[in-house]
Amino acid sequence: MAYETILFEMRGPVGLLTLNRPDKLNAINGKMVQEVNGLLDRIERDPEVRALVVTGAGRAFSAGFDLTEGADRPWNTVGDVRPVLQADFDFVMRFWHSPLPTVAAVKGYALAGACELAMACDITIAAAGARFGEPELRFGSGIIALLMPWLSGPKRTKEALLTGNDKISAEEALAMGLVNRVVPEGEEVKAALAIAREIAINDREKVRLTKQAINRTYSIMGFEQALEMGLDTDVQIEALQTPEGKTFREIRQREGLKAALAWRDARFDKKE
Repeated sequence: MAYETILFEMRGPVGLLTLNRPDKLNAINGKMVQEVNGLLDRIERDPEVRALVVTGAGRAFSAGFDLTEGADRPWNTVGDVRPVLQADFDFVMRFWHSPLPTVAAVKGYALAGACELAMACDITIAAAGARFGEPELRFGSGIIALLMPWLSGPKRTKEALLTGNDKISAEEALAMGLVNRVVPEGEEVKAALAIAREIAINDREKVRLTKQAINRTYSIMGFEQALEMGLDTDVQIEALQTPEGKTFREIRQREGLKAALAWRDARFDKKE
């Protein structure tokens, strides 16, 4: 099957999904969401597919959701915001809830929604030199899938999210619990496929049930309710009409994102 924004191939019993918008750092747009969801609908029912590796084409895993898509759409009320963010949330969490074991192979940037996607996968392999981060607050946005507290705890999560840090190194991500291991650059897909094959030799249904049991452990601790609360907060943030947010959005629509970011940074550049 031909796709516009992704590539897919079988490597033995393991599916290899490649986000394929390298000229846009594999930014996730509506077409990519549609194509990935359609692919998962198909391969999750295919008994020949026993695990899934997710990576990115070119020099990045993904820069996150495409901020240029729908930049001029109405975005003033909860009713405007929720359907879009709900679709983004469901896309990220599809990898957590998939009956297939999912392994992310990250190189380059994994930012914002893509960082969340990498965290939502069951196992994450990072290339040395990879950079993780959730810079949403810097863009006047909120966190779609608030997974980081469950992996890193409150202290490191607050530092990362409240500063909008988008330069978390692979080694720091390992220490924070965001990734399983760091491998030499260029070896991340090979390492991810090796782990996926180790999983694939096991009974497919028993692997599914074991993953489900682990996920349900978190459900018992309130995982889904906490993520829904986080999504509700993101909806409020996106719909909130603060003076700063209004100015940022106006500059972004009129002059582009770089100009809006420059305006934001310049407000506090002057030394006292």
